[in-house]
Amino acid sequence: MLREGERPRPEVEPELRHDLRARLERELRPVATGLTEPVFVSKAALGRVLACEARHVAEAAAPFEWSLASARGTVAHKAIQLSVARPDRPVPLRLVDDALDRLSDDPTARIADWLLGLSDAERADLRSEVNEVVAGFLELWPPLQHAWRPQTESRRRAELCGGMVILSGTVDLTLGAPQGLIAGRVVIDLKTGGRHAGHTDDLRFYALLDTLRTGVPPFRLVGYYLDSGQLSAEDVTEDVLEVAVRRVVAATTKIVELRLGLRSPTVTPNPTCRWCVLRDECEGAAAWEANEDPG
Repeated sequence: MLREGERPRPEVEPELRHDLRARLERELRPVATGLTEPVFVSKAALGRVLACEARHVAEAAAPFEWSLASARGTVAHKAIQLSVARPDRPVPLRLVDDALDRLSDDPTARIADWLLGLSDAERADLRSEVNEVVAGFLELWPPLQHAWRPQTESRRRAELCGGMVILSGTVDLTLGAPQGLIAGRVVIDLKTGGRHAGHTDDLRFYALLDTLRTGVPPFRLVGYYLDSGQLSAEDVTEDVLEVAVRRVVAATTKIVELRLGLRSPTVTPNPTCRWCVLRDECEGAAAWEANEDPG
């Protein structure tokens, strides 16, 4: 279902990577020339600035705070990463404990200090919730064979405009690899929670990064929902890459303009208002809530 091994894979032109890079740099250069230090553009920043510029500015300036909900995904991803690399099949809770120990002991992990500060009860709650996610993954996925070339937490990075604009992301799981100019990789994003329209955009961003890195796009993008055991899939075409390029240009232009103070951020009421750090003081959030509950 993920790889469709008997299906012919598309072959791309050797100029594809260079054409995409040249277009991105051409369209971003007018705003990038004002930068004196690099701007890092992630999938989260892309989605946030396109949803509401005011929220993007506020959250970019606010320090990140860990919570049980955000830690759940991070620890689950780590446990699944360990499950792929291990030759045995340990029980899910052992993988969860190993993931917690490794993240707590890793001085480069942003979550380390937060994990070390948990009480016994809080750690038990986190352990239980992550175990449920990991157990669901191991129950529904077959062991990933070495021949599939599985890779977890694969970093992607593209430096544009003399290194002033850096597109970056970390792919949860990939299977396969290109053969010459023939596409052969499946990019998989593991999600906790329900489906969201932005998840498709996240995967298309990864496809663009992969193309800029290797010259060959993935042939398929997959969103796998750990809580429900369902997946959504999209084949990568020229149209998919075109949409990704347009979105990156539009969002990155906004990010740079706001960073340089070229204009004030706009407010766009939308469903994310309920989680915004400006919720209690923003007219947009009040307008959204009033629209959601007119009574």
